[in-house]
Amino acid sequence: MLEFPEISFLDLLPFILVGLAAQIVDGALGMAFGVISSTLLGSFLGVPPAQVSASVHFAEVFTTGASGLSHAWLRNIDWTLFFRIVIPGVIGGVVGVYVLTSIDAGVARPFVMAYLAIIGLSLLYRAWRFPTPRISDPKFVAPLGLVGGFLDAAGGGGWGPVVTSNLLIQGGDPRRVIGTVCASEFFLTVSVSLAFIATMGLSAFTTATVGLLIGGVIAAPFGALVARHVRPRMLMFLVGGVLTVTSLFTIVRALA
Repeated sequence: MLEFPEISFLDLLPFILVGLAAQIVDGALGMAFGVISSTLLGSFLGVPPAQVSASVHFAEVFTTGASGLSHAWLRNIDWTLFFRIVIPGVIGGVVGVYVLTSIDAGVARPFVMAYLAIIGLSLLYRAWRFPTPRISDPKFVAPLGLVGGFLDAAGGGGWGPVVTSNLLIQGGDPRRVIGTVCASEFFLTVSVSLAFIATMGLSAFTTATVGLLIGGVIAAPFGALVARHVRPRMLMFLVGGVLTVTSLFTIVRALA
């Protein structure tokens, strides 16, 4: 049974702040809610890995719903790309839950983060080298969604970093890529949360879930506004910078 006995505001405050910070970045850049939340919950607040992923994904059901609606309202979504990526993402996410709850998937995480750090540096180079990003329709989409969904569920975060960065590398319009990834993530998080309930029960969701949910929903509309009004080159710089910093931090922490 899902119970939160005697939760005070002070108990929730650290998790609310994590949700606020993570969702503002995620809504603006199409990535990092899971990475930031998982890092802070696991490394600084002592939440166990499976509960971290369950809490993050359950909170994201609401934060990605609010973020997706905000992006749709501001016309930041490429609906053709959305339908190409959402189904493979859901399949990969459900498989990732069963991997996380049955074996240790953390062994591969430093290698994935090293790959993402390289992608982040590539985005920084492209933003610096090409003042006007070259826009083209991404071709490698369905397998990318499958891998992104799997890594997101198994690692507690990864949909945005993997999918957003790779779509941008393929030449996707930054504003529409970010909006599309945020909107499609709603369906991924619903599926992953249901899979966690099926494998772990409602006990997977803790006080951290409530705090992330509150902070994330409050922050969701602001990220969509940022993505709408910031220039594509600056979005590329920001995505590349956040991706590089978070990936390198995760690598250092894993090897320490």
